Amino acid sequence: MDHRKKALLLGDYTHPDWHPLQGVDAEISRIFHDTMTVQCSENRNMLLQENITGFDVCICYMDDWKGKVSPQQTAGLLSYVSNGGGLVIIHNGISLQNRYELKQMIGAKFLHHPPYAPLEFTVTEESHPVTEGISGFTMEEEPYQFEFGSFAETKVLLEYQSEEGPKPAAWAHRYGVGRIVYLMPGHHVPSFAHETYRQLILQAGKWAARYV
Repeated sequence: MDHRKKALLLGDYTHPDWHPLQGVDAEISRIFHDTMTVQCSENRNMLLQENITGFDVCICYMDDWKGKVSPQQTAGLLSYVSNGGGLVIIHNGISLQNRYELKQMIGAKFLHHPPYAPLEFTVTEESHPVTEGISGFTMEEEPYQFEFGSFAETKVLLEYQSEEGPKPAAWAHRYGVGRIVYLMPGHHVPSFAHETYRQLILQAGKWAARYV
């Protein structure tokens, strides 16, 4: 019998705007192989309450900049997290912000990004389970920039260096009795080959799914 926890990975195979799930799905499945089974889907109805409740964590890689998530799917995800589910949002998954209720839950919104470039990442919260044991690293990435709302008490875990100074690159907080992590890197498959970033994803998933 498989005693691993269950993760749901949502993204886009057929009509991604910029970031296809193809290839990324295999990398994330390998990262969690020893701790969680990963079910990959582009069916947004997996967010409905009756479908998502069977999972310990939802990993969002949805490229949903046009806002295709319905009010019913939004309600399902909000209920899931507030009642104890885990949510890990990677890179473009923050496109969930098109639903204002989800933007409030995430705690920040994407504004824009300068060109893809080598970025230097620094851990700002060394004692958090998501970043514990992880040291600074460099990788090429899209430097997303965000605006934070005053409605969520979020904790910035990672920053990257920009010409304007340090910018947030990862954060975590609780929502109801659930747990949310956002990780900025993840533009394409090569992003997921970086060993330190793989460890960060693993620890984010384990914290969100209440392994720790």
